[in-house]
Amino acid sequence: MLRLGIPVVGVTDIPRAVAFWTAALPLVAVEEWSSETWRTLAYADGSGHALGLLRSDSPPEPRPRLHLDLFTDSTQEQQAEVRRLIGLGARAVEWDLYPPDPDFVVLADPDDNVFRVVDLSRAPSGGGPAA
Repeated sequence: MLRLGIPVVGVTDIPRAVAFWTAALPLVAVEEWSSETWRTLAYADGSGHALGLLRSDSPPEPRPRLHLDLFTDSTQEQQAEVRRLIGLGARAVEWDLYPPDPDFVVLADPDDNVFRVVDLSRAPSGGGPAA
């Protein structure tokens, strides 16, 4: 039976990416499948794999079709998390594709991979945390 695995992010510096993503999210690096070109990040509570980091020499896409969405439950939490992530090494991205009154902020990780911080209270579905 085919199953969906984990999202994989291409990075140029595995240790830097591990440091960023484990500080950004409640994740820990695990030794499973670990190599010079791969690290698996798992949920800190032990509930499973969350993210793969793959050494890549290709440049990040400026407008990737596939990206990570990180969820917050309020505008205040979103603003605080954006500040925290920038303090960890993310950067704000000039994004000309924002809709009017967006519920998300576009950032890039230290390897310039674009991701979004979404305020679920303002999401088009009517808001509130995902079930």
